Amino acid sequence: MTPNWRLDFLGDAAVAVQVSAESPLDANACVHRLARGLRAATVTGVRDIVPGMRDLVVHVDPLRCDLRQVEAALQGADDDEAVWRRSPMADDLLEIPVVYGGEDGPDLGDVARATGLSPDEVCRRHAATEYMVCFVGFLPGFPYLGLLDPSLRLPRRASPRARVTPGAVAIAGEYTGIYPWASPGGWHLIGHTGVTLFDPQADPPARVSPGMRVRFVAREP
Repeated sequence: MTPNWRLDFLGDAAVAVQVSAESPLDANACVHRLARGLRAATVTGVRDIVPGMRDLVVHVDPLRCDLRQVEAALQGADDDEAVWRRSPMADDLLEIPVVYGGEDGPDLGDVARATGLSPDEVCRRHAATEYMVCFVGFLPGFPYLGLLDPSLRLPRRASPRARVTPGAVAIAGEYTGIYPWASPGGWHLIGHTGVTLFDPQADPPARVSPGMRVRFVAREP
């Protein structure tokens, strides 16, 4: 099924590009193609372009931006065969070392029991998938990586933790993610990485961007 999209107003200073597709990854790939096309068009008055899983929020200056130009740029990206055939950020594969279990992954045993798998099999399946950074949110630099192996999908913890350490590798629902900052969190912690995902002094400050590919590589403690 070819993704379809429509524009919805979000007040007077933003519009949402809502993408519909049977596959969530097809929808997300379309979101990134549209975002890339709109950025390339450099439409006057477009302040920010924020990809989500199935939508794209475009923040605009209502006094300077002609939304007809925004729509034309999106349609141009949609009609461009070269854009459709090119995977977003296809060369950007980031390998992230992770130590699973123990103090680094205190919820691994609970995940194994809930899924009916052994802890080793949970780790193997988690590391076997090549993930897409579907979108970034919750915290600066927090990547929502999808889609998680269906056998590992669990609802969030009933009781969130008051503090999750930076670098915690976690799963919840369809996604796996990495906490870039110390913060509260309700995802299941299965491992830990020493990779820094967000550095305010770096350019760009975020290590990962929507559309990038990520693979986890298991390491010994």
